[in-house]
Amino acid sequence: MVTRSDVEFKVQSGLVLRGWLFVPEGKGPFPAITMAHGYAGTREHGIERFAKRFSEAGFVVLLHDHRNFGASEGETPGDVDPWQQITDWRQAISYLESRPEVDAERIGIWGTSYAGGHVIVLGATDRRLRAVVAQVPTISGFEQGLRRIPPDGIAALERAFAEEDRAQLRGEPPRRQLIVSDDITVPASYRSRDAIDFYLQPVPQGTWENSVTIRSTRAARMYEPGLWVPRVSPTPLMMVVALQDTITVTDLALAAYERALHPKQLVTIAGGHFDPYLSQFETSSGAALAWFQQHLA
Repeated sequence: MVTRSDVEFKVQSGLVLRGWLFVPEGKGPFPAITMAHGYAGTREHGIERFAKRFSEAGFVVLLHDHRNFGASEGETPGDVDPWQQITDWRQAISYLESRPEVDAERIGIWGTSYAGGHVIVLGATDRRLRAVVAQVPTISGFEQGLRRIPPDGIAALERAFAEEDRAQLRGEPPRRQLIVSDDITVPASYRSRDAIDFYLQPVPQGTWENSVTIRSTRAARMYEPGLWVPRVSPTPLMMVVALQDTITVTDLALAAYERALHPKQLVTIAGGHFDPYLSQFETSSGAALAWFQQHLA
């Protein structure tokens, strides 16, 4: 028996972030896990089932929406600033510590895709965290860009960045592009069929739009969470890597794991970037749960 309730907490600028708190049946305080979604998604995008599985096993779980997405407040909807999301996430940890149901000495963190990069940074810089699971994590925005964007498309992308900066100087609102599209004439973050299907899965009306700021793409190309991998130790780190991942790119994740220090564990998943949420959910969630049980329970 798990109880899910709506919760909220304040972050920088007085904005309110909102999330779900999952509390298991029984008498606490319980060990806890803090979670958030990946690039331009929401808590509705395939990760609630991870939170439920962890909570059914005896963990309090906080799953929040990043600022500018889902139920959380934000000044610029659809704007993704990785370092702001990391700063906000520290307040989510503090909020989780404050809950009477939570044993503040036993808090772990789980993140996937873009947020998988965030949890590497947080694991390396916030020692309140006692265990880290990074699922199909972003490792290097620069290297991912080299793999995913054709060389003949770079010049147009750089022009878009420059035009955006000039528009910002003129006081114009941030320019936007689609998150997913299979129309090659339309600027979009992702074009693969699995990405389109994942992002366009049914979610409650009004919780998500297929739109992101162009400056989010620039921020993503500058984001290098893999640099922090060796610094996560001595906090235990698990990396869950999909062996045919063309979005956060398999070989980058495997190389990052080799740079990590112990204690660490690698779990490989058959399939692409979205299979840990879908066809390989039992494997990915089971491995993460075992890691948290080992290091938190």
